[in-house]
Amino acid sequence: MDMDKLQRDIPDLRSKALAELSSLEDRRTLDAWRVEYLGKKSEIAQWMKMLGNLSPDDRRMAGQQIHALRQTLESAFTERMREMDELEIERKLREETLDITLPGTPQAIGHLHPITRILMEIEDIFVKMGFAVVEGPEVETDAYNFEMLNVPKDHPARDMQDTFYLSEELLLRTHTSPMQVRVMEQMRPNIPVKVIVPGRVYRRDEDDATHSHAFHQVEGLVVDQNIRMSDLKGTLEEFAKALFGPEQAVRLRPSFFPFTEPSAEVDVRCIHCKGQGCRVCKQTGWIEILGAGMVHPNVLAAAGYSPDAYSGFAFGMGPERIAMLKYGISDIRLLYQNDLRFLRQFSQLR
Repeated sequence: MDMDKLQRDIPDLRSKALAELSSLEDRRTLDAWRVEYLGKKSEIAQWMKMLGNLSPDDRRMAGQQIHALRQTLESAFTERMREMDELEIERKLREETLDITLPGTPQAIGHLHPITRILMEIEDIFVKMGFAVVEGPEVETDAYNFEMLNVPKDHPARDMQDTFYLSEELLLRTHTSPMQVRVMEQMRPNIPVKVIVPGRVYRRDEDDATHSHAFHQVEGLVVDQNIRMSDLKGTLEEFAKALFGPEQAVRLRPSFFPFTEPSAEVDVRCIHCKGQGCRVCKQTGWIEILGAGMVHPNVLAAAGYSPDAYSGFAFGMGPERIAMLKYGISDIRLLYQNDLRFLRQFSQLR
């Protein structure tokens, strides 16, 4: 390396590089300039490699001058890049000017489905009464869905709950009642048992205005010592008043369910005519909303509880039916068709 030539080349390179840098207009050419003058194959890099060929004094002087040149070019590069960034921001601001006086674009806000609202309301009511909320499997065994609920394989009650079978022993549950046995098994020997079980159930029903092959159910179960039918009625009266209003009343009518004895259909005073009689309640003044009864001794025994020492009550209701009554819905299929024109009616509910 010729020291005299190097001292001539350094100012020339500085002038050339800075002149080119000032004329650059975009990031692509700026990056190319950086590679040419500051990269690993640049003239400055080559000079640094050849410093070892100089005498110690010349090496020190040349090193200082080359280093000063690199710092000058790096500072100039950084400043030019900053200028380009500012110019780009100014360009975007000019092109993306926002007129804040224009009206905004309204955004659609989602809301809860009416079935979800009813399920949450039911859960809140029973939780306040000390019930726990549990869930169970939708794919159930024949034993839990039928046999342990006092419905053997040849029982005629199975005809009313024909469902979708996955095998001879596996099926889509027809009700949430299997959790009666499952919960009692899990909690045995602890008492009291006091739970509700919300969930989806399935039956091979033809879809029409009042039936669906898939729907929801909320099961309730209380097991303890000295549980009576009056406890069941009192619980359901409190539930009805919380759901439909403080003036509401309930009526129990004798019925039959394989897993409760005695059993009852539970009616509430018609919320449309206040018990005076109308088309909705078929002029009776009452509307059926759920089935209930005292837990059958066979079900208690199947879960490992002595029917002589313990008793309990159970009930089951359909949230879809309650939603139809409360919101005046005439066809259950409307709840599942996802028609936004229908569902938007419930956006203001609280």
